[in-house]
Amino acid sequence: MKKVKITVMKITRYTDLMEKYENPLENACDMREGQVFIANGWQKPENFCDSAWESVSPFVMTLACGGEDIYNGWMKNKKSAMISCNDGFRPVSFLLEATDIDTD
Repeated sequence: MKKVKITVMKITRYTDLMEKYENPLENACDMREGQVFIANGWQKPENFCDSAWESVSPFVMTLACGGEDIYNGWMKNKKSAMISCNDGFRPVSFLLEATDIDTD
């Protein structure tokens, strides 16, 4: 299995939806653009959001196991995927990239 690099590319905030529908939350998302995590195969990286992991983990597993060209030509780099978490108020977009480094 290969390690997969996960980079936080963009964090969007829909304040109009938050004001209308969301109960106030402290520290709802503490990720930062440019932040990098390394997934050791199927294992969730330390300090990675549990909810975001639910969204990205199937793609991480595919890339870690050598899968590529997800959705037939979707990505320019066949060993990558752009996946967003499922937070409807502040979705985070992640770039997943298979590395050439084997897990321990």
